[in-house]
Amino acid sequence: MLGASESGLSEKESEERLKIYGANEIKEKETGIIDIILRQLKSPFFYLLFAAVIITLLIGQKIEGVLILLFILINVVLGFYQEFRAEKVVLLLKKYIPAKTRVKRQGKEEVIAKNLLVPGDIVLLEAGDIVPADLRVLKLENFLIDESVLTGESVPNQKSIESILKEVKQIFEAKNILFAGTAVISGEAEGIVIGTGRQTVFGEITKLVSGITRESAYEKDLLRFSRLILRTVVVSIIFVFLANLIIKGTANFFEFLIFCVALIVSIIPEALPLVVTFSLSRGALKLAREKMVVKRLSAIEDLGNIEILCTDKTGTLTENRLSVEKITAPNKEKCLLYGLLSSSFVKEEIESTLNPFDLALFEKADKKIQQSLKKATGVSEIPFDSLRLRNSVILKDENGNLILIVKGAPETILKLCSKFEQGNGKETGKEIEREGKEGKRILAVAYKNVTETNLSDEIEKGLTFLGYFSFSDPLKKTAKDTIRLAGKLGVRIKILTGDSKEVAGFTAKEIGLIKDVKEVALGSNLDSLSCEDFEKTCDAFSVFARVSPQTKYKIVEALQKKYEVGFLGEGINDAPALKIANLAIAVKGAADVAREASDIVLLKKDLKIIIDGIFQGRNIFSNINKYIKCTLASNFGNFYSIAIISLAIPFLPMLPIQILLVNLLSDFPLISIASDKVDAGELRKPKLYRLNKLISLIILLALVSTIFDFIFFGIFHRADPGLLRTLWFIESILTEIFLIFSIRTSHFFLKTKIPSFSLLFISFLTVFLTIFLPFTDFGREAFHFVSPALPNLLIVLSLVFSYFLVSEIVKLIYFKYRKIK
Repeated sequence: MLGASESGLSEKESEERLKIYGANEIKEKETGIIDIILRQLKSPFFYLLFAAVIITLLIGQKIEGVLILLFILINVVLGFYQEFRAEKVVLLLKKYIPAKTRVKRQGKEEVIAKNLLVPGDIVLLEAGDIVPADLRVLKLENFLIDESVLTGESVPNQKSIESILKEVKQIFEAKNILFAGTAVISGEAEGIVIGTGRQTVFGEITKLVSGITRESAYEKDLLRFSRLILRTVVVSIIFVFLANLIIKGTANFFEFLIFCVALIVSIIPEALPLVVTFSLSRGALKLAREKMVVKRLSAIEDLGNIEILCTDKTGTLTENRLSVEKITAPNKEKCLLYGLLSSSFVKEEIESTLNPFDLALFEKADKKIQQSLKKATGVSEIPFDSLRLRNSVILKDENGNLILIVKGAPETILKLCSKFEQGNGKETGKEIEREGKEGKRILAVAYKNVTETNLSDEIEKGLTFLGYFSFSDPLKKTAKDTIRLAGKLGVRIKILTGDSKEVAGFTAKEIGLIKDVKEVALGSNLDSLSCEDFEKTCDAFSVFARVSPQTKYKIVEALQKKYEVGFLGEGINDAPALKIANLAIAVKGAADVAREASDIVLLKKDLKIIIDGIFQGRNIFSNINKYIKCTLASNFGNFYSIAIISLAIPFLPMLPIQILLVNLLSDFPLISIASDKVDAGELRKPKLYRLNKLISLIILLALVSTIFDFIFFGIFHRADPGLLRTLWFIESILTEIFLIFSIRTSHFFLKTKIPSFSLLFISFLTVFLTIFLPFTDFGREAFHFVSPALPNLLIVLSLVFSYFLVSEIVKLIYFKYRKIK
């Protein structure tokens, strides 16, 4: 029906079908320009300001209404610009991790982009793959599939190549169909594409397209913090409004209503979404340049929060560039041949294999051995997995004899052997252990002649031990420095590996992670511990050898009770641990299911990239907190002083339009704080700087701000209303800008890193505009400013400088007290 053959489609035929059927993709609704603009209009700040515009126009204050509209427009434009940039970042990052799939075309195996699949293509699947389209099964070998994404049932299903003679209505009844989006648990399969894109069952279930979003720990913290601010503001403004009605009556009801709206807008950190979005999108692009692709922007915050990073050692701390150092066997040529016969080279081309052990063996073999591989035919196979710690194949040689070859971890192979071509199990075990202590990775090979073709645990018993290979895997040049940098950041590295205890211990000691090679926990010993002892062991040890997927999962779960845990994985067996981790990291070449479960994808497998990413994440985290500390301390201080003073004088201490201008001008340098430099202390202990721990500091600094506002009022309360408002406008902005340079560090402000150029430039520009504006015709007409005399201006500048010194002293005492505590 599909006009296909076992050798697959030709390139010409596939191109023609692509034009007919379209790309194999389910396009999500793209976020357009209109969507981003509408998001800005849904903001509560927009509703408040728009209400203020209507009220001002109704009471005849047209100029004020137009200016408030202008402020709305500026906020919408700024919000749109940052969100538009963030959307572009997400689209750009998706290009770094295109989905690939293996197919047969014109009799050859190829790896193509998933979206180029067409009906009639022959697809090849193995453990860890996500099925790329709906397929009719053609061949199966020890195959299990997880269809929970469609059925909700977590029990893996078996499939069949047989035809189904009756109509089926449920997915689980379609035994000869593999559905797009489902995950291969074990074995291999071959299938022909019968549906792509929207024509797949997955495509029809549109609710699954959107996927699941995960909130970062910081997002949750920010949400709780925002709710606290909102409740405080609402209660305070209701009290001020009612108090004003009681004291002054309803004479200036609408004017005071607009004033209250302006006050609400002034205190809420409305630029926070801009600061967060700008910081995250900027960070995502920077990480992408460093070979780390962020799948969700908020994961950058989780990256900064990581306290423990669980990782394998192969490829992250070592080069994963294996070379055969030694072959230990009475017949080395036979041992090398059997090692290769049990590899992927029997059924695949050299270019398509990714197994570093097989590649190293192939490079060691001469042309005679390489030619011998073509004389054997694969009959059945159980691929290597981390539970069995071995792979097994039954081959038919050129004489028609069946040979079982088993290759894997030496301790596993030795248990299956009853005969030895040389020596005995005890002697061989000691030799292997000695080489493991020198950091060599070992693979053992055993065999026996068989008469049946079905593989099972029973048939693998009674093998003859042939020999073993010693592989060297050099450490990355960056490994030691990476461990040192992790220590400076307060990040604990834990190695979870399937390698032997000796190899894991040697590597960990070489890079400075442990002091003694014996400081290694063995997976089999962990499984026998009580719950309490298991948790203590997980916390105490840094290296875990021969750990199964279930044990990895349990280790991450135990550590999460006290810490924020990141997990780096790549295999199908890493998927459970990736899903439970606070931050899931996969490598570009990882199994499909591992990449699907990840928040971050590494384009280059190197632990240094992750540690550098943690450094970047903490920078972003710290700078966002700088904004929150500064804007809330200043805004709350001004909010309460203006609100209280408004009840004590017969006129408004600052006009609504002036309050909004203060808010707008002071936000520009605060937004630029996203690019600022950060103290080393904050990078090491990010938990100390979480929002809930900053409340007391914000309250203290807000109190300082309020006191200086009262001092200002005590000096200028007899001044003309226009002059008082102008001077308070200048004082409000300058104190907030000066506070930025105090709050950006917990140390004395001159003993920290120099601020970023953008922060300095925008701050100086804002100071200039603030002082210059009241002297312009535009400032006097649009904002009702009065040009202040030089003595008055000098008094304000003296107050601002005094405020800065007092704030600096309060900050230093606060951090010194907290450190002692």
